[in-house]
Amino acid sequence: MSTSALLAQIDQVGRDRRRGGYSRHVFDGGERELREWFTEQARARGLDVHTDRNANLWAWWGEPGDQAIVTGSHLDSVPGGGAFDGPLGVAAALSAVESLRATGFQPRRPIAIVVFAEEEGGRFGVPCLGSRLLSGTITRDAANALRDPDGVTFAEALRGAGGDPEHAGADEAALRRIGRFVELHVEQGRGLVDLDRPVAVASSILAHGRWRFRFRGQGNHAGATLLADRRDPMLPAARAVLAARETAAAHDQARATVGRLVPNPGGTNVIASTVDMWLDARAPAADATRSLVAELSERAAEFAHDEGCELEVTEESYSGTVHFDPALRDELCASLGDAPALATGAGHDAGVLSAQVPASMLFVRNPTGISHAPDEHAEPGDCDAGGSALADVLRRWAA
Repeated sequence: MSTSALLAQIDQVGRDRRRGGYSRHVFDGGERELREWFTEQARARGLDVHTDRNANLWAWWGEPGDQAIVTGSHLDSVPGGGAFDGPLGVAAALSAVESLRATGFQPRRPIAIVVFAEEEGGRFGVPCLGSRLLSGTITRDAANALRDPDGVTFAEALRGAGGDPEHAGADEAALRRIGRFVELHVEQGRGLVDLDRPVAVASSILAHGRWRFRFRGQGNHAGATLLADRRDPMLPAARAVLAARETAAAHDQARATVGRLVPNPGGTNVIASTVDMWLDARAPAADATRSLVAELSERAAEFAHDEGCELEVTEESYSGTVHFDPALRDELCASLGDAPALATGAGHDAGVLSAQVPASMLFVRNPTGISHAPDEHAEPGDCDAGGSALADVLRRWAA
């Protein structure tokens, strides 16, 4: 079955009628349905499926062992996200395995498809949580303590899904099995559109992270409190949102985004007591990303002081600049007909794994250039071209 046909099977799963697009978050109804779909599809292709200690799904062609060829992506989404970010890579992997089996190919090295949990951080706030736990870049205790917007901890959610939070964390045995990893993903930009090519190879990922800015003031009555008597945390938060754009503009190729702002208690006629603001910051170099955040933090502290408020800044996640293995990148570019190499500003599980295993990525053309939104798109022909390219890579590596 083609990649595009597999994607069509899950087109209605996790649709968000309020926001548009899809909202599929780890262990919720939509994401669980997709896990069941993947398990069914993998078993139909003769693969052995199991869930690891960190809620990542693995489907094996051959006995699990060292130097395996591993591919895959994720099935969760951001709130109101697109149809392709994550599921495209999973569908392409299933299609690639099916096409290889149909030709009678017998891999000399095991092949595995992995579906990583909570890649977007849409529920618990930390992106690439499944691969971070697997690789030990986040501790078990730190992950278990994460809370979703309803106050449910990751430990509670993992236990509810049949896992054991006491056994979550670094999995050296699983890491040792990965000989090479390749993740296929929809491009989150216009590079392939401008080059008029269907498939590219990733060269690097910008340094990026998430920070929570908590502005603390004094909750009070919106009508009974004079302006001069207020300690309203919404005002420094609003100034910080604007300052994020200004600060990023002063750094070459930097990006700063505030996509989430939560006042407490959130009443229309209530002066908030606290306002939480989440900053997503990215830049080509690690020092530039941290410099941007430091500058904004200093400005935000001044804004808070001006209103008689306090500021607390917490780093929730951070990933340094990733440069994918040049030899692996060049090999892929050549084997796929001189495919172009493109940098990306988006984080991925492949980037997390790249510090410990040979990792790489393939991108599929996105004609809109839009991602993390309902208008994200990939044409069926390009999806299938991506699946064919992935099958070629798996054949070469596992032969």
